[in-house]
Amino acid sequence: MSSVLRPAISGQDPLMPGKYRPISSHLAIAPPVSVVIPAMNEAENLPYVFKTLPEWIHEVVLVDGNSTDDTVQVARDLWPEVKVVRQQGKGKGDALITGFEACTGDIIVMVDADGSADGQEIVSYVSALVSGADFAKGSRFANGGGTSDMTPIRKLGNRVLCAIVNAKFGARYTDLCYGYNAFWRHCLDEIDLDCTGFEVETLMNIRVVKAGLKVQEIPSHEYLRIHGDSNLRAVRDGFRVLKVILKERSNRRALRRRPHAVALNSGQGEMT
Repeated sequence: MSSVLRPAISGQDPLMPGKYRPISSHLAIAPPVSVVIPAMNEAENLPYVFKTLPEWIHEVVLVDGNSTDDTVQVARDLWPEVKVVRQQGKGKGDALITGFEACTGDIIVMVDADGSADGQEIVSYVSALVSGADFAKGSRFANGGGTSDMTPIRKLGNRVLCAIVNAKFGARYTDLCYGYNAFWRHCLDEIDLDCTGFEVETLMNIRVVKAGLKVQEIPSHEYLRIHGDSNLRAVRDGFRVLKVILKERSNRRALRRRPHAVALNSGQGEMT
């Protein structure tokens, strides 16, 4: 992977193939970056989302979950080159998977459409990836991060679930249920997403660890949703996340047994 940091070259077109794309006054990258935004009836929030996106990103992929407002038109007005993909299924996981399939960039960034994420933080995620990480995971509880949108019960639930994942899978996460992440496209082949709900974020965090990928947490600040109401329900959704954790734990045990069984079968085959 030709992911190296180089000084930006003055007067050079950053979008030309094989050229470097400036992301700051002293930093440039070669890999194109795709930003995936799943959205359903977020027309009022998109102006706040798009205004923070860096101009140097390669593409914006908006996954429209059959919105009944002007979400798609607003996105096109704000970012004329936006790639709009219509979601056929339901759920955030389904939307993200649909968006990932439509991306053409080497680096993929996940951003929520409610205005809670600051697009200017993308540079930190990308810097971590081009410096050697496979998966850059946003954390509201890492040093420098924060949140304006979590109730005490949600904070407690997130802490408990995070501790379970760390204990069961050998992770070192400070945050678990957060959807602001970035990763190299090749990671999708390693984690094989098959979750259609919002639990997809937890599933990704678990499977990157199980796959042995290098993870780096990025301090991130989560802001309040600007317009509309969140669909999150602390207790109900906490149990859904726990169910995913337990299922992945069971799958891990099954995988541990499989190599041993294969070895026994191979030995018996040789003996006969």
